[in-house]
Amino acid sequence: MGISMWIRVYAIFVKELKQLSRDKMTFGMIIMIPLVQLMLFGYAINTDARHIPVGLVDLSQTSESRAVEHALVATQSVDFIARYRSIKDAEVAITKGEIRAVLYLPADMTRRLFNHPLYDHKQIDSPLTLPIGQWIVDGSDTVIASTIRALRNMPLDEVANHTTIRTAPSFEVVQYFNPEQRTVVNIVPGLVAVILTMTMILFTSSAIVREHEHGNMEFLITTPVRPMELMIGKIAPYVLVGLSQVAIILSVGHWVFSVPIKGSLLSLLGGSILFIFASLTLGLVLSTIAKTQLQAMQMTIFILLPSILLSGFMFPYDAMPVAAQWIAEALPVTHFMRMIRAIALRDASLLLLGKDALWLGLFTIGGIIIASLRFKKKLG
Repeated sequence: MGISMWIRVYAIFVKELKQLSRDKMTFGMIIMIPLVQLMLFGYAINTDARHIPVGLVDLSQTSESRAVEHALVATQSVDFIARYRSIKDAEVAITKGEIRAVLYLPADMTRRLFNHPLYDHKQIDSPLTLPIGQWIVDGSDTVIASTIRALRNMPLDEVANHTTIRTAPSFEVVQYFNPEQRTVVNIVPGLVAVILTMTMILFTSSAIVREHEHGNMEFLITTPVRPMELMIGKIAPYVLVGLSQVAIILSVGHWVFSVPIKGSLLSLLGGSILFIFASLTLGLVLSTIAKTQLQAMQMTIFILLPSILLSGFMFPYDAMPVAAQWIAEALPVTHFMRMIRAIALRDASLLLLGKDALWLGLFTIGGIIIASLRFKKKLG
């Protein structure tokens, strides 16, 4: 009897393997999910922020100020991608998210540098004088802010062509938006993007499949409903669900964790609606590909992993390789992550974030068109 039992178990085992091999979607996910995770964690994910895009306001315009710039670039921590005439212009760029920090070098930078005790041996016992410049940092990202702060006391002996080092001149560091450096301030708005990605895609990725499995597709065939109308009707109810989730997360974050909401509610509403529609249409496209609800869930997980890891939620976007950034830019959550943090933490308006808003709008239109074309109003 024992042998017979194991023969039956073996028969079921072989049957399940054959059935699994016929399910190409599931078989592909078994291979792809570990590979994607390995590549993301091993190649794309980097907790050390490098080549941070920063700006420069150089009122000194001297060989010493240019040497300071070159010395900072040599650290590979920052890249000066823009120059501004004033601090005000640079602050706007930080608010928009174009740069993460700006270095301000005053007109008297050279005097400050050479009057420093390090470089004036007559004053070697005098206290430290004025800093030679100022970093203005977007403190809403704690990792980026920490990297910039590490440059505060970088050695500048080569700048002044001196070889005797006792103490190095310093930069003053001013942090905007999150001066207390509380991690929760950065995390809570990011959670809005992550949770919406997970729930919105999951809700709609099984929408068409569920109609087939429940036998409702036969009823839809007898109605005059067009594919485009069906797609829009499918996602419309979940917009309210998504907005409710946004309100819950931001309200609890504000009242329980004291996360500031500096931007206008109208900008938050507009940005959230754009992202909710984009996520829902992505789920619809997946729903037209999947044949079962299990496959729809597997594809949702396949999208969710890079959405969390590459969007800037857990790891600095600027620390990722260029190839990983390209993948991130194709994901709606990356654009909304920038938008929700800019609006909630930096008081940016939706107009300042026009590029990300336009991308989400175009993604939604393209997704609905693709889902409508793939949907076939028939059984099977």
